[in-house]
Amino acid sequence: MGCPFGKLRAGSCEAGGTPALQNLGGILGTPTTEPAAGSDWDIHSSQDKELVKGLGLTSATMLVMGSMIGSGIFIVSAEIAREVDSPALLIGAWAVAGFMTIIAALSYGELAAMMPRAGGQYVYLREALGPLWGFLYGWTLFLVIQTGTIAAVGVAFGKFLGVFFPAISSTHWILHLWKVPAIRIGPMVLGNMDVGINTQNLVAILLVVFLSVVNIFGLKTGALIQNVFTAAKVSALLGLALFGLALGRNAQALAANFSGHFWRNAGLGAQHAVQVGVGGPVVMVGTLTILAVAQVGSLFSADAWNNVTFTAGEVKNPSRNLPLALALGTGVVITLYIACNFIYLMALPLDGVPGAATVLGRGIKYAAEERVGTAVMTQMFGAVGGSLMAAAILISSFGCNNGLILSGARVYYAMAKDGLFFRNVAKLHPTYKTPAVSLMVQMVWTCLLCVSGSYGQLLDYIIFAAVLFYMLTIIGLFVLRRTRPNVERPYRAVGYPVLPAIYIVMASFVDVVLLRYKPQFTWPGLIVVLLGIPVYYAWSRSAEAK
Repeated sequence: MGCPFGKLRAGSCEAGGTPALQNLGGILGTPTTEPAAGSDWDIHSSQDKELVKGLGLTSATMLVMGSMIGSGIFIVSAEIAREVDSPALLIGAWAVAGFMTIIAALSYGELAAMMPRAGGQYVYLREALGPLWGFLYGWTLFLVIQTGTIAAVGVAFGKFLGVFFPAISSTHWILHLWKVPAIRIGPMVLGNMDVGINTQNLVAILLVVFLSVVNIFGLKTGALIQNVFTAAKVSALLGLALFGLALGRNAQALAANFSGHFWRNAGLGAQHAVQVGVGGPVVMVGTLTILAVAQVGSLFSADAWNNVTFTAGEVKNPSRNLPLALALGTGVVITLYIACNFIYLMALPLDGVPGAATVLGRGIKYAAEERVGTAVMTQMFGAVGGSLMAAAILISSFGCNNGLILSGARVYYAMAKDGLFFRNVAKLHPTYKTPAVSLMVQMVWTCLLCVSGSYGQLLDYIIFAAVLFYMLTIIGLFVLRRTRPNVERPYRAVGYPVLPAIYIVMASFVDVVLLRYKPQFTWPGLIVVLLGIPVYYAWSRSAEAK
C-alpha cells in the first residue's frame, strides 16, 4: 500500500518561537470554521472551505501510487503461488485484483468529482446510503483498516531496517509485558501475540510519531515527503522489472514456468486444495474459487488507492484532478505489479522445496520468509541484491506510511464535523490548517496497536471489510444516479452501468468465498463492522442532545 502538497497559508511569528510551537498548546481550543450557508446537499458535498487547497494533479497521483505500494508486492506472491499452484493463475490473481481496482477507481472518480469533501469515501457512503453506513466505514477504518495498516507497514520498516542493523529485531525486547495465549474460537485463532516494546516495533512507533508530527506542519511538507519517496519506489519497481528482463532470466525458471507449463492447473475444471479455517478440513475447489481466495494477498497489496479521496477537500480543481489521479495512479501501479510477477516467474521456478539451500531450489512458493522480491534480486546480483531490495522496501514503507497517515486523519476530521467522532478532532491547527488533533488521535491508537502486537491479525481481517465497503460505495453510485439525477457530474464513470455492476458481482463473489473458505480472516472483520452499529446510535444520540 503510499502520497503529496501545495502553497500554504503562512502564519505570523510572535516572539518566542515558530508558529507551530506557539500554537501547539492551543490546538484543542481552536474553533472550527462553520460551513458556508446553502442547501443541505451543498453544505455536505461541497469542498471544505477552511482547508488549504494544496494538492495538484501530480501530488494527488503520487498519493494514489504511494498509498498502494508498500511491501506486499515483494512478499505475497509466495502465498498466492502456494494457493493457486499455477504460473498462469499467479498472474491471474494479480490481473483480477488489478481489474477490480481500476474499475473501482474509475467509479470513485464520479463520486469524488461530485463531492470533493475531506473524508472521501466516508462522505460518499453517508450521502448515498445514509449516515450509519458512513459511520461504519469510518469506525472500521479507524479501528482496523487504516491504523492496522499503518502499524504493520511501520513494523515492516523496522524489520527491513534490521537487515542493516541486526540489533533491530522482534526478539530484542526492551519491555515484554505479556504473552497472550492462543484462543481458539471455531475456525479462528485469536490472541497468540506478544505485548510490549521491542526494538522492531519501537522503530515503527518512532516512524509513526515522526510522520504524524511532520504532517501537522502543513500539507506542503507531507506532500513533499510523499512525492520524493513515491518517485523513488516507483523507480525501484520499474528498475526491478527492467533489470529482471535484462539480467534475471534463468533457464531453469523459464523451462519450469513457461515451456508448456504456464497454463498448468489453470483450466476451469481444475481442482485446488484449500484448508477451511485454522486447522480445518482440506476441501477441493474450482479455479474461480481459488482465484477469489488468492485475493487476500493481491487485493491487499493493491489497496489504499482510495486514500486520495480522503484529502479531496485539499485538492485543486478536484472535479478534474481527482478522477485523473485515480485512473493514472491505479493504472501505473497495477501495470508494474503484473510486470514484476512476470519477472518473478522468469527468475525463479514456481515450485520449490522448503529449506532448500539455494533461492532456485526454494522457488517462489518457498522463498525465504516469503521475500520473493529479495530472492529475485539475490538471484540476479548475489548477496548485494538482498541489501538493495531491503533498501527499496525501506523507501517504499516510509513513503507508504506517510501517505496513509496524511490521508487517514482527514476521515476522522470529517466524522467529527458531523458529530460522529470526538468533537475536538474536527479542529484544525490555527496556522497550518491541518487536522492536527485527528493526526494525534490516529497516532496514539496506531502506537497502541504496535505495542499490542495485534496489527498482524488486524491485517488478516481488513480485506473482507475493505472489499465490502468498496462494493457498498459503488452501489451508492447507482443510488445517487437515481436519487440525485440533476446534480452536476463533471466526470461520469467510464463504462457505467456495466463496469460498476461487474465490480459488484466480482466483489460479492470474493467476499462470499472468503466467508466460506477463510473464516479466520472474515468473521472477525465483520464483527468489528457490526459492533459499530450500537456505537453509532449512542454517538448520534449524544450529538443530538448536545
